[in-house]
Amino acid sequence: MSGAILTTLTISLALTLVLETGFFLLTGKRDKKDLKLLLLVNVLTNPVVVLSFLMVLLYTKWNTTIVLIPLELFAVVTEGYLYKKYGRGFRRPYLFSAGANMFSFGTGLLIQQFI
Repeated sequence: MSGAILTTLTISLALTLVLETGFFLLTGKRDKKDLKLLLLVNVLTNPVVVLSFLMVLLYTKWNTTIVLIPLELFAVVTEGYLYKKYGRGFRRPYLFSAGANMFSFGTGLLIQQFI
């Protein structure tokens, strides 16, 4: 795996973990097991989404939005399912997942503007 791809995966995962932990806390959640679940869920989904996105863009000429939408939907649905199945304090797990992903994605876009 190229160093640039590994760096991108590492930065993306680190930012996602920080931002979604912040979202977790901002929404009033404090359960330590749910926080561990959030971290684990993102360790499972983020690298898959980011690597898939990079590979599709590298080997195709597809529009980035067309590539991004199904990958983000995959993350939201997968994470929501895992929050529902294993979480303790997620009353609306899919809504929480969508909100956390929109928060981290949007903040990531803002950060990119300043880099």
